[in-house]
Amino acid sequence: MVAVKFGCGHGAAADDPMAVAIRRRCPLCMLLDETQRTRGDLLGRVVPAGRRALAVETRVGAEYDWQCRRGHDRFRATVIEVLTGPGCAKCRANASAPGAAAREAGMPFMKPGLRVGTSMTEQRLRVMLGERVRLHHRANAVRLARTFYGRQEVWPDILVAELRIAVEYDDPGRSRRAHRGLKEGSDVEKDEALREVGWEVIRVRAGGLGALGPYSIVCRALTADVVDEIVRLMTEIRGADAVDRLRVHSPAIP
Repeated sequence: MVAVKFGCGHGAAADDPMAVAIRRRCPLCMLLDETQRTRGDLLGRVVPAGRRALAVETRVGAEYDWQCRRGHDRFRATVIEVLTGPGCAKCRANASAPGAAAREAGMPFMKPGLRVGTSMTEQRLRVMLGERVRLHHRANAVRLARTFYGRQEVWPDILVAELRIAVEYDDPGRSRRAHRGLKEGSDVEKDEALREVGWEVIRVRAGGLGALGPYSIVCRALTADVVDEIVRLMTEIRGADAVDRLRVHSPAIP
């Protein structure tokens, strides 16, 4: 097996002459970025005996013994299962049990202190869409019926809560790798989780990204025509009457 050293510093030793150097970050660091976690978070959950190995781990499928954050028994799981699942067997049973969480699935809510990186283009999209339809500014998250990267909620770019429609803006960014590979897979899973609870997703796919779902808008960049197409798709999804009730009408010019 060929040894690999990654741009994040993990993998083979930096001075190993036989190792293949790859500029990108290792799969585990990429997954941590996508789930907005740190390696320190993982090290705080693994049992002490596994901390040294996990500190330099690169594989998302590597198995370790973990400590349940809710005080349940220790459990064996892969890194990706810990980052995307509810936890130990008792936690999984609690997450799948009927109750308040199931009744709240699909509900939009305000998550105080939520910090999600928002690009200037996403902010411009919100402004331009807000000039056409009224946006709900008191909700930034949606409850799910299942867990998504360890949480029973998602945080779409824009929520049109009255229509149960989420609007997402995707572009490859300066690295030309954003919303590709692992991130594209997580975008698809996020959309499926929203559809399970009665929401629909409109994705603006810019900068060379291909369509990702039934309501994808493939474009070079954000324009007024793209925003008009979002409103048209909203009408196709929920009907003209529902969208008309949210339209922002410009004041008449005397």
